[in-house]
Amino acid sequence: MNEHIDSFLNKLSVEKNYSEHTLLNYRSDLEEFFRFFGSEDVKAVDYPALRRFLAELRVKERKPRSVARKLSALRSFYKYLQREGIVDKNPAALVQTPKLDKALPHFLTEEAATQLVESPHSDKMSDLRDKAIFETLYASGIRVSELVGLSAKDVDLIGNMIKVFGKGKKERVVPLGDKACEAIQAYLDVRGSGADAIFLNKSGGRLTARSVRNIINKHIAVEAMAQKVHPHMFRHSFATHMLDRGADLRSVQELLGHVNLSTTQIYTHLTMDRLKKVYEKAHPRA
Repeated sequence: MNEHIDSFLNKLSVEKNYSEHTLLNYRSDLEEFFRFFGSEDVKAVDYPALRRFLAELRVKERKPRSVARKLSALRSFYKYLQREGIVDKNPAALVQTPKLDKALPHFLTEEAATQLVESPHSDKMSDLRDKAIFETLYASGIRVSELVGLSAKDVDLIGNMIKVFGKGKKERVVPLGDKACEAIQAYLDVRGSGADAIFLNKSGGRLTARSVRNIINKHIAVEAMAQKVHPHMFRHSFATHMLDRGADLRSVQELLGHVNLSTTQIYTHLTMDRLKKVYEKAHPRA
């Protein structure tokens, strides 16, 4: 069983460029199923066994999105085994994926985004770095994983562009506003050159996504902002504010690096909700 899982995950990594995070989740999901199944014989798994597994997950009150991911891992795994001639059929092929409600992403108002971005205001190197981080996240809409992965060669402060590597290790180029470029330059002027990574921790190493979360929490506390903010909210705020100010959906899709337009369309629900409130407040017969 473990040998088959290793081969399957290696194929996903090499041929489909799946991220390390996704591969770890898939391994965990598959191992959880086989522990429940009580056997490592991949050929012995059938449709009823999968149904019992899903029922067990419901008893444990696992979230529908988590259940859907586990089912996706099993379906992909058995599709691979079937192609390799290890099993005759895919027992997960007929199992229905639980219906998922689209959770509307939380975002900052323009005023709150500005307050947070401008909260690091001293000339200390840590504040210059934090401001550059906030400006970059809000100006580009990139993921935190993409931010901490930025290297010197990926940033063009003259052309106002950055090159990022998104999900599936796909490369894209994203514009960067003047304020973000100025903030990065101010940080680099004090930090000095020599390091490959753009954003460094106190030890001179590359920042992690968790470090960025801690940085945000620190400034939220200083500003006494009531709203709980996580790093991805910069991305949600970027998309929402772009659409609010007239950007077309396709352009926002490209900027965010979404493969499918449907992923970007969730932000139209947010902007439509705001438009309805404006309409109801402003129209005499609303």
